[in-house]
Amino acid sequence: MRVLHVYRRYLPDSLGGTAEAIRQISLVLKAKGVESRVFALSPELSMRVVDRPEAQVIRARSWFAPASCDIGGIAALSCFRREAKWADLIHYHFPWPYADLLHFTVRTEKPCLMTYHSDIVQKGALGMCYRPLRARMLASMNAVVATSPAYRQTSRVLRRLEYEAPGRVEVIPLGISESSYQEYLDAAEEISVQEEFGLKPNRYFLFIGAARAYKGLPVLEKAVTGSELTVAIAGPGTMPEGEASSTSGQAGVRHLGQVSPAQKMALIGNCRALVLPSNRRSEAFGMVLVEAAMCGRPLISTELGTGTSYVNIHEHTGFVVPPDDADSLHYAMQTLALNDEMVTRMGIAARQRYEKLFAGQPLSDAYYSLYQRILTEDSSPSVHV
Repeated sequence: MRVLHVYRRYLPDSLGGTAEAIRQISLVLKAKGVESRVFALSPELSMRVVDRPEAQVIRARSWFAPASCDIGGIAALSCFRREAKWADLIHYHFPWPYADLLHFTVRTEKPCLMTYHSDIVQKGALGMCYRPLRARMLASMNAVVATSPAYRQTSRVLRRLEYEAPGRVEVIPLGISESSYQEYLDAAEEISVQEEFGLKPNRYFLFIGAARAYKGLPVLEKAVTGSELTVAIAGPGTMPEGEASSTSGQAGVRHLGQVSPAQKMALIGNCRALVLPSNRRSEAFGMVLVEAAMCGRPLISTELGTGTSYVNIHEHTGFVVPPDDADSLHYAMQTLALNDEMVTRMGIAARQRYEKLFAGQPLSDAYYSLYQRILTEDSSPSVHV
């Protein structure tokens, strides 16, 4: 079985959650004999083909990226047409409007599905103009996968699709194969967070992610203001401009900037709890929550009506608080800071939930079953013709 994944950017150009999700799907299905390729665009095209353990990455140039939507040219169209002919099945990852244009321009007759990672949030007039194309794209899929039951229920787009095409939307949670992280986990064992970052093990709270507006970092910093709590903030863009050290001017907050995969796992493995204070539905799942659950750490997240509250169950694997509520966030952090037994209990529960729902085997079984079913269907949706 040959599967072509389609998304705007992939490793090594992107370190985001969607790229990691594609990597994990490709890795776990490789053991079942599925050969994967990834079609993506790259702003700096040094190599057109990149061979990776999980898949061969086929890249065309991204000429510009308005509203975070990479757009290619004629070469991208030709490249996609060639790779579509190679594939038995095309697996799109939403959102990427340019992929819709590729899909309908090439007019491939191959079976196809879409993993719907997130609604398009706060794009104004551009979002309004895109709606007809989005509706046509969704209607052309053999199946559309929501990444959590909550997202299927709360997304207006998915609810409308369910109404118009009952049974078209399925739920397959994102997941992580622990073996794919083993190199990083082994290297993390050799890292002292005390020596490298000045953080006392099991006493600091941790945010890991890109410094995007919807991540709620100002609320997190406000939550620790005037307290004895310590929070470490790591990821692309998290080091304030011009700051030379990892310690910010605000007591209790340490900005670490970009860290390596091994450093990331060391930080997660030694934290008191992982905090994800996002405030918009752009935070559709939160792969970092799964990473922390895999490491047996408690979770603190916000109620967004998305997959974050499917990964993290309130008062079981951690705490779920209202978004943009520094007082509630502070209370959750303070509660865990003062209760070792609760930290242990919630960390064990998080690990158990990871093993049941978000590990490599559940992910592999669910997608392989869906791929097989799609490939055995008699015909593709009529919109292709």
